[in-house]
Amino acid sequence: MTLRQKVGQLFMVRPDALDLTLEQETIDDEKAGGVTYLSDAMRQTLEEYPVGGICQFGKNITDPQQITTFNASLQEASAVPLLIAVDEEGGSVARLANHPGFELPQYESTAAVGATGNPEDARQMGCTIGSYLKSYGFTMDFAPVADVWTNPGNTVIGTRAFSQDASMAAAMADSMARGLREAGILPTFKHFPGHGNTAEDSHSGLAYTYRTKEEMTQCEFLPFLSSSGGGSEEGFRAVMVGHIAAPELGTGDTPASLSWQVVTKLLREELLGNEDVLVITDSLAMGAITEQYTPGQAAVEAVLAGNDMILMPDGLAEAFEAVLAAVEDGTISEERLDESVARILRFKQQYAGLQTAAGQ
Repeated sequence: MTLRQKVGQLFMVRPDALDLTLEQETIDDEKAGGVTYLSDAMRQTLEEYPVGGICQFGKNITDPQQITTFNASLQEASAVPLLIAVDEEGGSVARLANHPGFELPQYESTAAVGATGNPEDARQMGCTIGSYLKSYGFTMDFAPVADVWTNPGNTVIGTRAFSQDASMAAAMADSMARGLREAGILPTFKHFPGHGNTAEDSHSGLAYTYRTKEEMTQCEFLPFLSSSGGGSEEGFRAVMVGHIAAPELGTGDTPASLSWQVVTKLLREELLGNEDVLVITDSLAMGAITEQYTPGQAAVEAVLAGNDMILMPDGLAEAFEAVLAAVEDGTISEERLDESVARILRFKQQYAGLQTAAGQ
């Protein structure tokens, strides 16, 4: 792979980002019209900026045939198979099940499934959601929500979490992930180090948790430690890191998503023991990031922190070129880049049909 191709693997974007005629504000606006097919110009963008993944949103979806064709077209146009993701948690956040163009099983909420106290219900939900996602050409789901809803005033998570009890939330998240994998979909545990105790919404600004590390070890961290297969292919999973400042973890006002201390030292090394987990940032177009960083700064800091994939930078070209320049000038070592690229390709081999060896 060329250096540009390797850098591209780190990025997952909205399909709208491939249309270079669109303003970033339009790309991020859920109420604005979205791209629903792959144009020739977008194909050319994919060659120039060979991203590693696409995240579809409601505005990119009209009906089953359209999204199936769209996802297939994206895969066909990409030199390396894509991870194609969607937020399909079950409940209020379900881009497909809640879409009027689809007739799919709907769930009252993730919390309602958790309230049954039966992890098998969560596994079945994962199987159901995973099965229809797979049929439409998706390879990855930004679920399960692994947050523990410990702050009743927190509305951004709320009933999106399985439970207010950490052990139950862990069991349910693990089981839903198992169901998704059984259906051939890569699960993503979110939002580390835990969004359930925050008061702020990271979509509009930086969120804070003031829990101590000891408190988080006994609560927030538990759902992210559920192994469900360990490092085996059957246990492959991703972890999404949130834009959450955790002063008690020594990060000050730095978002966890951009903190080496949180992403690498705490999550990868201390909690997961260097298990083969794909780590991805939450969207870098969210206010928690855009208020403090340029697209290029945020993308470079995300890689330096230890993330494998950069989700939806607030400007693909600027972020892409900044990471490329950082590798070329040694700010990001090629060894560090190759580590993430190899991991991304291993996961794609399992979930996106990649047959090429990671080292090629």
